[in-house]
Amino acid sequence: MQIAVIGVGYVGLVTAAGLAESGNRVIGYDIDAGKIAVLQQGQSPIYEPGLERLLAHNLHNQRLHFTADLGEALREAELIFLALPTPSTAAGEADLSHVFAAAESIASTLQALAPGSLPYRIVVTKSTVPVGTARQLQAFFEQRLPGQIRVASNPEFLREGFAVEDFLKPERVIIGTPDPQVAETLRRLYLPYTRQGNPIYLMDWESAEMTKYAANAFLAMRISFMNELARLCEKVGANIDWVRLGMGADSRIGRRYLFAGVGYGGSCFPKDTRALAALAQKHHLRLQLVEATIAINASQRAFFLEKITAYYRGHLQGRTLAVWGVAFKPDTDDIREAPSLEILAQLRAQGVTLRVYDPVALPRLRQTYPDWPLFYATEAYEATQGAEALLILTEWSEFRQPDWKRLRANLHAPVIFDGRNLYDPAEMAKLGFDYLSIGRAPVYAYSTAAAS
Repeated sequence: MQIAVIGVGYVGLVTAAGLAESGNRVIGYDIDAGKIAVLQQGQSPIYEPGLERLLAHNLHNQRLHFTADLGEALREAELIFLALPTPSTAAGEADLSHVFAAAESIASTLQALAPGSLPYRIVVTKSTVPVGTARQLQAFFEQRLPGQIRVASNPEFLREGFAVEDFLKPERVIIGTPDPQVAETLRRLYLPYTRQGNPIYLMDWESAEMTKYAANAFLAMRISFMNELARLCEKVGANIDWVRLGMGADSRIGRRYLFAGVGYGGSCFPKDTRALAALAQKHHLRLQLVEATIAINASQRAFFLEKITAYYRGHLQGRTLAVWGVAFKPDTDDIREAPSLEILAQLRAQGVTLRVYDPVALPRLRQTYPDWPLFYATEAYEATQGAEALLILTEWSEFRQPDWKRLRANLHAPVIFDGRNLYDPAEMAKLGFDYLSIGRAPVYAYSTAAAS
């Protein structure tokens, strides 16, 4: 099939490369000419495991092309995927200005390209959009190009760090359309990706759009539930890790998204939970579980910060702390709404000097906050040199088994505040560390020994 992908950010780029992989001819379009120039060289502007290989392979085989010329992208396109940002407004709603600006540009460009050259084109919303957006887009195109555009909803379910795998081997494909011909076209498009038997669900526009919000809100709710439960575990002497294992063994619950920590972040969960809550309020309803999920997540950063403040009895001014991890999760350079950002900002405001390290996200941090006076370490142990404690904010694999002797030699005091529960408290006690994590009893092996 001839496909155009409008917007080659995170979702659009993975979608374009993934669709080309099964033999489609795909043109990715973006208004950012600099990004297009980078992509034309086979380089990815984002960090995502496996993506550059996919780009190089399909560029080499001439199935994938990138352009800043919308006319070139649309001229032969049977399918037009919209993969555009839908950020939160001040009220928490999804901002659709990018989506409808693109729709206007598509309509104008197709009018200039003799729209009758194809019987019809299918515009597919890949972006996460509020319920009712596909219907609004269909009405818009019917006014501008009567009979020439059919709209479908095809929400993405890509996990950052696993996005290539998720696209090529999806757990499910959701297609929302009232049109049987459109449904069949999209079903055939996705058949090569579902040969192992994973389902393709055909449904109406609104149900497809709601499915994406419902899935993200539910996963976010699981995280917030575990974070709130972790606070209670600390009060009553329970261990959240054992609780998680016991819960996850129940097939009705499952093991995933049950890890306590400093909260969720990224481009999806925060934005989508806010948008879902705002949508309910617009219809004079309150989604109290979703609202509680949002509130718990926001307060989890303060919960972690309080551990640090309490340990130093409120005296943070002038201290130097090391930080491992700033990305919102491992295997990505995405720092959008990462828990680390608020924690770093609060510590800076209290006069703390911060030495930070992340395997891939530091350029994003430096670009986003150029005025933050941080020390950017080139490797993990450089960040710990001369620091009074180590904070762990992202669970990168390279942090899981550190060189304990080297780490202890670098730190002024063997103190770790672990926001991702990477280490065994009993082992930390044997190593002589003070170790404060989430939902588990604190370890005071160093401070107790020093006081004796």
